Amino acid sequence: MNFRHTMKGRRALSTVAITTGLLLTVAGCGGGGDSESDKGSSSPSAHATSGSGGATTQPKTPDASPPLAEVKGENGLVLAVTSAKRDTGGFVTVEGTVTNNTGTIWVAADWRGDENELKRNGGSIAGASLVDQKGKKKYLILRDTSGRCLCTQFTGGVRQGATSDWFAQFPAPPADTTNVDFQVGSMPPASIQISGGE
Repeated sequence: MNFRHTMKGRRALSTVAITTGLLLTVAGCGGGGDSESDKGSSSPSAHATSGSGGATTQPKTPDASPPLAEVKGENGLVLAVTSAKRDTGGFVTVEGTVTNNTGTIWVAADWRGDENELKRNGGSIAGASLVDQKGKKKYLILRDTSGRCLCTQFTGGVRQGATSDWFAQFPAPPADTTNVDFQVGSMPPASIQISGGE
């Protein structure tokens, strides 16, 4: 008998705790007196809030800023360079996208470079370089100790109509060199500006 009364008491206590929790949650979400929402703002950005602190933020849109450079290659391949940042470790990280409008899968065969060491990287951007016209120097992509490029490998290729992100790291040109040409495969050179980074 005691056991049955104890179980009923626990169930009742659990029900009260759950109900209280739900009421507090509903009351917390009601928000009734928010001065921002009372102003009747109709802009979409006024209603977008971040998860921390309730600060108003713009909805995140990919590729909001224009690319540093965009070049078109054979058969509709489009290369865009979106950033080129000088890092504290003495290298430059270049990032961008490639869009395949060729009508078939693209495997980046001519982007992997001619050197035997680079050919082991498969379909990649390993053959890319930075050219400093003013200093008359060409900077090749960095590699790890096993000869793998510090760059994107397009495993499985890029499907027709798809866009793929890529990155490549190079030794940094001198600090006073900010304008360089990014070159890969048979794509035209893309003139870009290196920023100071973070």
